[in-house]
Amino acid sequence: MGFKCGIVGLPNVGKSTLFNALTQTAAAQAANYPFCTIEPNVGEVAVPDPRLFKLAEVAGSKQVIPTRISFVDIAGLVRGASKGEGLGNKFLANIREVDAIVHVLRCFEDSDVSHIEGGIDPLRDAEIVETELMLADLESLERRLVGLEKKANSGEKEAKLQVALMKKATALLNDGKPARLAEISKAERRDWQALNLLTTRPVLYVCNVEEAAAASGNAASARVAEKAKAEGAGIVIISAAIEAELAQLDYDQRTEFLGALGLKEPGLERLIHEGYRLLDLITFFTAGAKQARAWTVRRDTVAPRAAGTIHTDFEKGFIRAETIQIDDYLACNGENGAKDAGKMRLEGKDYIVADGDVMHFRFAT
Repeated sequence: MGFKCGIVGLPNVGKSTLFNALTQTAAAQAANYPFCTIEPNVGEVAVPDPRLFKLAEVAGSKQVIPTRISFVDIAGLVRGASKGEGLGNKFLANIREVDAIVHVLRCFEDSDVSHIEGGIDPLRDAEIVETELMLADLESLERRLVGLEKKANSGEKEAKLQVALMKKATALLNDGKPARLAEISKAERRDWQALNLLTTRPVLYVCNVEEAAAASGNAASARVAEKAKAEGAGIVIISAAIEAELAQLDYDQRTEFLGALGLKEPGLERLIHEGYRLLDLITFFTAGAKQARAWTVRRDTVAPRAAGTIHTDFEKGFIRAETIQIDDYLACNGENGAKDAGKMRLEGKDYIVADGDVMHFRFAT
């Protein structure tokens, strides 16, 4: 199961520089002109998790395989994108393919790097992008409502449900609010997600600041922080320029460089973890002599479905899951010690996987 975060923003805010550092590749061309990223670039990155390496050491695993999350660098958006301006149609189509939005906002001054709107104002930039997404959603809903309302009026039950959800979204959008602010019941969630609205995707704001502000942010990022808090959105402060330099250094050099800047860890690690949290993901583990591996599932995933992330046969023939919490696994020096201490549990089809479970699936072929 793959999870994608789309990196979006106006041109020249540092999206591609950030993407290059994130994936430690030069796949995305970073240049000082709009639309330098013509096609979406996808990079898979490992989610840093110290627990995995401790697990591998105790299990005596020869190979360590972390869980991964994908980041998609998407072409810069401009005003009028919802009407096809710039690369608007391509931008909007690519956004529909991601699970969450990482919105890069420029929070630094630099006379050598132009800004398409003529000045630095991250709240204005955020509003431009959000407005275009809302306009695109409104157009999509209005287009679909015409046919659905006819079906609903004829008594079709499913159409009535869809129309009610669409009108709930339309009311918010017409009020200048993203659809993700709608109150949706658990029973409605599946149909709500099926609407595939751009503004239902969770948002993480990334404040791209100058080097001197990397540790504590600046006045511009503080304004974004207030906005994020009001919306319940995530926020990470990063200097894309610093992250690009860090990507070229080895571990010792990186540690020394971070220390000199007063930083405890690369901003990209915080971004990866925030992206993971934004998608409401958890990690479970498998471990043996051959490999220790981390796996990604959404929170509230039942054991058979988690087994299916390893192999579809595991889900189809699921019998039970032998489960040990990783803290117990490490404290008991492995699987046998955990068994002897009574820390291994046998879980069935209704078990909801918890973050940090070390699991061995039993299945029928």
